[in-house]
Amino acid sequence: MRLPRRPRLLLPVAIALIAIVALFFLFSGIYTDYLWFDAVDYTSVFTGVVLTQIVLFLVGALLMIAVAGGNMLLAFRTRPMFGPAMFGGASGADRYRMALDPHRKLIFIIGMGLLALFSGSSFAGQWQTWLKFVNGKAFGQKDELFGYDISFFMFDLPFIRMILNFLFTAVIISIVLAAITHYLYGGFRLQSPGLHASRAARVHLSVLLGVFVLLKAIAYWIDRFDLVFSDRGFVHGASYTDVNAVLPAKTILAIIALICAVLFFAGVVRPGGMLPGVSFGLLVLSAILIGGVYPALVEQFQVKPNQQGKEALYIQRNIDATRKAYNVDKTEVETYNAQADPTKVQAAGDTSVSGVRLLDPALVSSTYEQTQRIRGFYNFAEPLDVDRYPDSTGKPIDHVVGVRELTGPDAGQNNWINRHLVYTHGYGFVAAPGNKVDAQGLPDYDAKDMPVTGPLVTSTGLKEPRVYFGEEPNSAEYVIAGGNPNRPQELDYPQTSGTGQKNTTYTGGGVSLGSFFNRLLYAAKYSEANILLSGDVNANSKILYERHPRDRVQKVAPFLTLDGNPYPAIVDGRIVWIVDGYTTSNDYPYSQSESLGDMTRDASSDRRVIAQQPTDRINYIRNSVKATVDAYNGTVKLYAWDANDPVLRTWSSAFPGVIRPASEMSADLRSHVRYPEDLFKVQRYTLSRYHITDPSAFYSGQDFWNVPGDPTQGNTNNKQPPYYLTTTMPGEQPTFSLTTTFVPRQGPNLAAFMAVDSSAESGYGRIRILRMPSSTPIPGPGQAQNSFQSRFAGELNLLGVGASSVRYGNLLTLPYAGGLVYIEPVYIQVTAGGGQEPYPILQRVLVSFGSKIGVGRTLDEALQEVFGEEQQQQPQQEQNNQENQAQPNQSNTAVNSAIANARKAYDDAQKALQASPPDWDAYGAAQKRLEEALKALENANRQQQPQPSASPSPSASTSAAPSAAPSASPTTSPPAAPSPSASATGGTS
Repeated sequence: MRLPRRPRLLLPVAIALIAIVALFFLFSGIYTDYLWFDAVDYTSVFTGVVLTQIVLFLVGALLMIAVAGGNMLLAFRTRPMFGPAMFGGASGADRYRMALDPHRKLIFIIGMGLLALFSGSSFAGQWQTWLKFVNGKAFGQKDELFGYDISFFMFDLPFIRMILNFLFTAVIISIVLAAITHYLYGGFRLQSPGLHASRAARVHLSVLLGVFVLLKAIAYWIDRFDLVFSDRGFVHGASYTDVNAVLPAKTILAIIALICAVLFFAGVVRPGGMLPGVSFGLLVLSAILIGGVYPALVEQFQVKPNQQGKEALYIQRNIDATRKAYNVDKTEVETYNAQADPTKVQAAGDTSVSGVRLLDPALVSSTYEQTQRIRGFYNFAEPLDVDRYPDSTGKPIDHVVGVRELTGPDAGQNNWINRHLVYTHGYGFVAAPGNKVDAQGLPDYDAKDMPVTGPLVTSTGLKEPRVYFGEEPNSAEYVIAGGNPNRPQELDYPQTSGTGQKNTTYTGGGVSLGSFFNRLLYAAKYSEANILLSGDVNANSKILYERHPRDRVQKVAPFLTLDGNPYPAIVDGRIVWIVDGYTTSNDYPYSQSESLGDMTRDASSDRRVIAQQPTDRINYIRNSVKATVDAYNGTVKLYAWDANDPVLRTWSSAFPGVIRPASEMSADLRSHVRYPEDLFKVQRYTLSRYHITDPSAFYSGQDFWNVPGDPTQGNTNNKQPPYYLTTTMPGEQPTFSLTTTFVPRQGPNLAAFMAVDSSAESGYGRIRILRMPSSTPIPGPGQAQNSFQSRFAGELNLLGVGASSVRYGNLLTLPYAGGLVYIEPVYIQVTAGGGQEPYPILQRVLVSFGSKIGVGRTLDEALQEVFGEEQQQQPQQEQNNQENQAQPNQSNTAVNSAIANARKAYDDAQKALQASPPDWDAYGAAQKRLEEALKALENANRQQQPQPSASPSPSASTSAAPSAAPSASPTTSPPAAPSPSASATGGTS
């Protein structure tokens, strides 16, 4: 039954409309990408990548059609003249041929179109391989086995593999399509007593099979070069078996495959299946015996019984290559005769740790939120970041910094206008010196509030505090900023007068929505009609998206791998995000290949507070690029930090002008550059084994190290993250560094301390490792933490403050006084009532040197307890023993009375905090009584414990929890009530 004329016309019209809509959405996605690149002034990257992909797509598609389609047409053109009747009788292929033959042109066109689409897309996806091949720069270093420049393996060999894989695929598809066509049109028959084929079919398939085997011969030859990445031996790289068995075997197999290809080609002139059969059998047999059995025998009977000796040369090659590839070949390893007895060292006059950072950026993020969030729609990233800014004397001080970012409107006001047009940006830079706190144990901010105030603002000349581009999840959404400058509608910051908020109008860059066409495109891109219909979107409006710093840098530099933790800095009066970019590869000869995700995984990445790296395997990495993203207008700049990196020079050649020379970095920007965390994690993972350079010692592995678990997280499976802090290495001046520790593979003691210079003004990138002496056991981080917790928890139980939560900050390890000292801040977290969330307040500092532990309200107090006047303590201990024997009852009474008074003062302080609003006067009075009670408890305990050097001061530890300061609301600041935390500074600032 035939359809009426109208329905027959509607179907193609509907198909055409669907195609037009699909093409429009495809076009809107591509063109809006171009508009974005144009807005950030990186159109050369967009056009370079797109044009390369288009060319590769066309080449791949046309080659596949030419090879596969040409062979299919050839098979059809050479079909037997008499068709299926050539070999007599009917065949099962007849019914398929009769069904398909009337539509063969349409089937051919559709099939070739799909094949072209898939092959072209696959080829286009290899655009980076192509660009590296045509732009590759020499390393100036040759591999140990073949004597080729490293660039051959990094840039040329991947391209050769890509071409071979494409040709193999094309030939295999051609064989299948040609065989099907010959079968359908009678070129050969599968029937008893054997295979019957026409001469044309036999010749055609013999040539195709010969080409396949010829490609296999080439592949065997190329496989020889892949041996430098072999994982057969003890380490990666060509092993003894690879060099002495597999390498000659691959050469022999290439020759045999070439001979077999000739035999297949001989089938063109000699009928019958003998030659193809012989060549196929020879190829398979030689692959099994020569390529598989022979190397296995060499490995089993020559190498394994003498592996250490046989593999020594190749282990040495792996050690040398791995240290170069991970840029640790210049690491300075020195034996550090660390002392573990504080009585045998001279700590007097050593001020190297007096200004150490005590604020833990992972813990005080919630403190920043509660005291500086101001409104519920602002937030700070977790963790905060560590940078350095000069104090009033010009001395650089470690600062804990963050920006106040926007989370979005409350649920009741979460409509399209508020979400995308009003709540467009965060506001303000918040910073505090890491080595001190205020009277309540809170960060002593030198940049705070809205508008931003503080000494740091003045010294840095901050002019633009608005944050349109940041790390908060809200940055994943687009915002439309700008609009009518005469009627600002973007929330700038809350204020107490007028309407309760100050508005602003964005004046930075972005994609203009001034034209109807652009608005239509973005309405399609985001499936949002309001972009097209809203009267608040006008000629001055600009749409901002891809607002996360990492996303912006990744888009303009898709050839880079980015560090997981961008950080903000005030540079030349503006807030900018600094992002570290890496060039990575898995094609460096002889270098050990590892998962990037595994190497960089630690407690911070496991808690998802920083971005996790992919599990891609790499064996080469360089911190080649420093990128900046302006927090206000989103401007992206890329600087060539390692201009000597051949991989970076290759990409600079592919995208000329995209990466600026490092000489264009301002002095202010260079002062905030720091050594990147993920690179340091990769290098410490590598150096845990590759600090050993002797192949015999490497083979035994007795001196391999581990990165210790983070003891403050209570889970030893999570590696301790590295810490930024100013460090004084032996014989050096203090410098901003990134530090970590190692423990032996077996045992909890400290094996080594590692630090890298993170200051661009000094020896940036200099890695030093202090190896601990094997004769003196130095406690490891886990042991130090256990000692801290066992001592400190007991003192807390004495006061019965179970409602408080003790939070241990980052456990820092530093060289000090001829040994290594552990320093850990202790925070108390107490709910303040009034619906506010609890947040930690710094109350105590713990210090450990060897087996000696000190606790104090300040770092100086804790250090004094560890390194105090030991000679004067002995007579005092004897006098205390006599006094304790003479007056036991009085001492017990004093202790009980002090404990009761402390509990009463603590309870009164909690009641004052939980009042609504909190009663700050009552709280201050309770804190004063608590301090007096704790002093009395300290005196009483001294009388009962004549050897204070064996344990921490009771007052120093027991007073930590009850002295918690209130959860100050953003609008009400508590008075500076005297409390045990009043002097909890981390030393001098």
